[in-house]
Amino acid sequence: MSKPTDIRVTATTLWFLPVQTRIPLKFGPETLTSVTCARACVRVEDRQGRSAEGWGETPLSVQWVWPSQQAYEPRHKLLKAFCMDLAKAWTTFDQRGHPLELGWDFQRERLRPLLADQNRPRAAAAQSERPTAFPPACQATPKESCPPAGEPMPWLAALLACSVFDQAIHDAYGQLLSRPTYDTYNAAFLNRDLADFLQPATDARISFRGQFPDAYLVPHPPTRLRAWHLVGGLDLLDASEQTGAEPQDGYPVLLPDWIRTDALKCLKVKLRGSDNAWDYARLLAVGRLALAHDVEWLSADFNCTVRDPAYVNEILDRLRDEHPRLYGMILYVEQPFPYELDLHPIDVRSVTARKPLFLDESAHDWEHVRRGRELGWSGVALKTCKTQTGAILSACWAKAHGLTLMVQDLTNPMLAQIPHVQLAARVGTIMGVETNAMQFYPEASSAEAVVHPGLYRRREGHVDLGSIRGPGFGYRLAEIPRVLPAPVLVQ
Repeated sequence: MSKPTDIRVTATTLWFLPVQTRIPLKFGPETLTSVTCARACVRVEDRQGRSAEGWGETPLSVQWVWPSQQAYEPRHKLLKAFCMDLAKAWTTFDQRGHPLELGWDFQRERLRPLLADQNRPRAAAAQSERPTAFPPACQATPKESCPPAGEPMPWLAALLACSVFDQAIHDAYGQLLSRPTYDTYNAAFLNRDLADFLQPATDARISFRGQFPDAYLVPHPPTRLRAWHLVGGLDLLDASEQTGAEPQDGYPVLLPDWIRTDALKCLKVKLRGSDNAWDYARLLAVGRLALAHDVEWLSADFNCTVRDPAYVNEILDRLRDEHPRLYGMILYVEQPFPYELDLHPIDVRSVTARKPLFLDESAHDWEHVRRGRELGWSGVALKTCKTQTGAILSACWAKAHGLTLMVQDLTNPMLAQIPHVQLAARVGTIMGVETNAMQFYPEASSAEAVVHPGLYRRREGHVDLGSIRGPGFGYRLAEIPRVLPAPVLVQ
């Protein structure tokens, strides 16, 4: 079965845009002080010969997708090289269909084999005392600058690299049809229903046959969303913590100043997951500030470093017994446990008996969400940086099985912010959307803020989506006064 609106990719262009943080952002054991944003333009063509361009963007947050004790720059170089490989692979991918179908097929037919090829030389080199094979990105550089043999690029990193092109294809499809992308997730444009992508849990009386994503999307999405502010492990809570090295750029530095300036009502607290006393003290300190400034909700993010549910339970129980009001303010707990559920099949029902527990890094796709549900997780934190295709399908599977949704940030600046907040509005979340690029690099989005001021500054504790309109993701790109450098690849 096919439709005249089925598309294929005919060309890709890729940029790498460097962004410097104003303050450091801690990811588990690593700290982010700069990031490269990958931006892609993809041209598509339908069966009638009509063509259009679409855009996608994501921060290449190496520390998040590829945690390691090894040096940052080798992983960074490999991830950029992999983006370039994907730009070429998309132009030779001769499938046609709806973007959801293309994204699904590409991940299985091209992305997995490309990742295997990327990792195979290091795996082989790990077995030799004198490695002779290195990934293409390492051939022109000293061997010591590459990740050590045997340390593979994770699937999450591959999804991140793929997401910039996947987003662009979804945008291009909307541009081609002169309609919002979210208005195409239905039977009029898709050749396959959800049963061709998803399988229900064995204990669920659910059928996806004859259903399309529009059945699980919010038909009249809100134009304002509650904004969650990230309290990083290095963020300052009061003036006594200042050293004099803080930026003097007109933006807040202390948490109370952020709360007052943006009228925040929701705070996400980054914890260590390896120091019970520090984590409890941090939750308590942030919670007391929250109470003093009329914040309503907290969430706790343990950074995937916990191996035993008892660690989380002890902190929650102590907070419940000693500070019941703060305990009541915790809306959910985010991903305390290691990424790979198959390697770490931890039964988490004791945690979900206390608070909603959300998969984040583990929720690579709907199959991982299904595995998480089997282990007792009660919610899913979606991210556009795992591909728009994957986010939509995971949302459908989760909602069909009664799991709660959240949309978490990858500190998305510039264009990356727009599909991010749209996903939250369209899938329906437990409470608003996490959005924190304005904390760490607000000026990076100054050009986009000319057209979308409500997306890059939080007002009255919200972000405003009212400026998003038009076809595709509603970027209104022609109105944004951004001058791009020369692309790194035109394919």
